[in-house]
Amino acid sequence: MHIALALLTGSFIGTVLGLVGAGGAMLSVPILLYIFHFSPAHATTAALAVVFLAAGFGTIPKFRSKDVLVRDAATIWAIGLVTNIGGSALSKHLSGNVLVTGFALILCVAGSSMLGKPLTSNPEKRIPFAILILISLVIGAVTGLFGIGGGFLAIPVLVLFYHTPQNKAAGTSLLIIALNSLTAFFAHHSVWHEIRWSIPIAMGSAAIIVSTLASHNASKVPAAKLRRWFAILLFTIAAYSLIRTWIIN
Repeated sequence: MHIALALLTGSFIGTVLGLVGAGGAMLSVPILLYIFHFSPAHATTAALAVVFLAAGFGTIPKFRSKDVLVRDAATIWAIGLVTNIGGSALSKHLSGNVLVTGFALILCVAGSSMLGKPLTSNPEKRIPFAILILISLVIGAVTGLFGIGGGFLAIPVLVLFYHTPQNKAAGTSLLIIALNSLTAFFAHHSVWHEIRWSIPIAMGSAAIIVSTLASHNASKVPAAKLRRWFAILLFTIAAYSLIRTWIIN
């Protein structure tokens, strides 16, 4: 039953990934927490594996279509390396309540970003280099602490600093997510032996297959409506997480 449920939830994650292009970890962590009853530390670690699998396989067709800027992705990943590893180390010493609360706040920020207008590049103006460094460090910290790839932060950096077209920003963001998730996953190695890996592996496998199928139909669904419904979903998960953490418990 657990494997069947993992495949079903993984299919849901894959559908969202394929249609929206983001949000794998934002769904993986609460699913692992509230459906499979993982601890916060185990959920964030297992989610890193799911996100790495989904983002890694999602990058392959982007490479084929030449929509991945490796140098830009490597720069953002390298700048955030210190906070990624540091956040991973810090997460081991934080209580479950703190991790879930921080995760809920990140969901609210991500949901708010989904409600904004699509970013457009201005070749004559770019965000300052200091902002690039700051956001890259935040992406690393978010991945290390909460098991989130940080795509909702990476795409604005790519568009506003590097003036990357949206299609290439999406492909490059997937590579950043994969690199960040893999880095944080190895930094969480101390809890690997405590996790039931059959569940996240089944989720990741289903997410890979379904996201590939869903991505072919993404153009048929209005992008603005997708982003709005996904934002509502993130706000709902955030509210439920806070209620479960601070009121019910």
